[in-house]
Amino acid sequence: MTDPAPSYMHGASGQPMIGDTIGAQFDRTVSRFGDRPGLIVHQQGIQWTWSELAARVDAFAAGLVAIGLQPGDRAGIWSPNNAEWIVAQYATAKAGVILVNINPAYRVTEVDYALNKAGCKALIAATRFKSSDYIGMINTLAPELATSYPGQLQAARLPALRSVIQIGGDDPGTFAFEKLAHHGREQDRRRLKELAPLLQFDDPINIQFTSGTTGSPKGATLTHHNILNNGFFIGEILNYTERDSVCIPVPMYHCFGMVIGSLACMTHGAAIVFPGEGFDPLATLQTVAEYRCTSLYGVPTMFIAALDHADFGRFDLTSLRTGVMAGSTCPVEVMRRAIRDMHLTEITIAYGMTETSPVSTQTRIGDSLDKQVATVGRPHPHVEVKIVDTEGHIVPRGVAGEFCTRGYPVMLGYWDEPERTAEAIDRAGWMHTGDLATMDEDGYCAIVGRIKDLVIRGGENIYPREIEEFLYRHPAIADVQVFGVPDDRFGEELCAWVKLRPGETLTEDAVKAFCKDQIAHYKVPRHVRFVEEFPMTVTGKMQKYLMREKMTEDLKAR
Repeated sequence: MTDPAPSYMHGASGQPMIGDTIGAQFDRTVSRFGDRPGLIVHQQGIQWTWSELAARVDAFAAGLVAIGLQPGDRAGIWSPNNAEWIVAQYATAKAGVILVNINPAYRVTEVDYALNKAGCKALIAATRFKSSDYIGMINTLAPELATSYPGQLQAARLPALRSVIQIGGDDPGTFAFEKLAHHGREQDRRRLKELAPLLQFDDPINIQFTSGTTGSPKGATLTHHNILNNGFFIGEILNYTERDSVCIPVPMYHCFGMVIGSLACMTHGAAIVFPGEGFDPLATLQTVAEYRCTSLYGVPTMFIAALDHADFGRFDLTSLRTGVMAGSTCPVEVMRRAIRDMHLTEITIAYGMTETSPVSTQTRIGDSLDKQVATVGRPHPHVEVKIVDTEGHIVPRGVAGEFCTRGYPVMLGYWDEPERTAEAIDRAGWMHTGDLATMDEDGYCAIVGRIKDLVIRGGENIYPREIEEFLYRHPAIADVQVFGVPDDRFGEELCAWVKLRPGETLTEDAVKAFCKDQIAHYKVPRHVRFVEEFPMTVTGKMQKYLMREKMTEDLKAR
């Protein structure tokens, strides 16, 4: 009998990478598809062709040059999804300015950290969103703004910041976004043209803060080459053309919106479609129906919210063909319903992390349902994947270990943090993800958990994902998260937080009875709690460490 193959695969491809900057590729798209729909923003009533979008991008880029931004300077963007976000994304790329994505949910302390960590010279900010008064918070951080001349801020707490560019207003000390687009003169436009050949595709162009579960956020620093090619190959896998229109309810500040969304569209001339500033299931359904979107993105909880919406049946979703579900693992039943009820016959699952631009593996159109739900696909073109044990040795196929990836998508590093970069990227250029995975004989990878989510109960290794998948089969359960809590006898015990479908009831004993004789006794959750919602990041990633902390406190109190 031959030994199983090692868990290593290279996404060999005859399709060349794009060896250019985002700005150069943007101009190429505009010259090819100028009259096609480029940007549709439902909540702003905007429908621009690629040419109309380009005119605004070039005007805003000239405005950035006019206020003294140079290649390599950092400009923060703190805003929900809107047309200005897209204009800023491509204008900063053309000016060689590094765009620093700031989570719209951040408050004063977090923004203070992000602006100072990246040394932002400019900040593009919405006026307000939901309960966030952005301009108010900036004035709290920099009271000097109200009495300063636009572009000449000198703030004690934000020493690098000079300019605040306000979307949807012009408070004292700020540049109005709309007006700045008319600020650039002929000489600024000339300067932009001169810059284009000087900018290099390996230059950093984007910093995205990753919300680590421990310590302060790290600024993953990404190049034109990283994110432009990742967007391009995602679009290739989804068979995008200029006839596609992609509904993007996921946030732009995150790779899902900015790369899988915006850049996958831009590289193929497909329309970028925003249903709203933030996710709303009704607005998403309306937008897909109204603009005949062919592709839809979301994390599984978003698809669940749309499918379970009371008005779901009112909307014609027959235009849908493909899309991306990512961010966390997809329950089998949700995938089945998306294919059957939303017509997403060509939907794919993508996996990756901010540090890898973000996608490393993706399922392919035509893959079996089993591959679509049991795996996160196989390596992307030009990407290497290996799975290693705790000693760093590659494990055989089918054996769990840490998922590592290497190739063009791996970030330059964490901004200004060489030690934390060296912990994540080894000497051979492999990014260590911290995720536990297996690889099958076809090179398809399955994520079985986070290394730190692994539960060891009485010496038995338990992967919470496996128990979650099992519990999803219960007809009353809408969503479930399984994690470990400390236990005096076994070291750790399993706990399940369960969210029920509307109108359903269930007891703790009923959940345990459902598991009995179906899964090994040690995998049956010892503690079951029913919840209305889960703590999540804004991008829909479950924060199990918060669930674990809360449950541990509750059990102690008992």
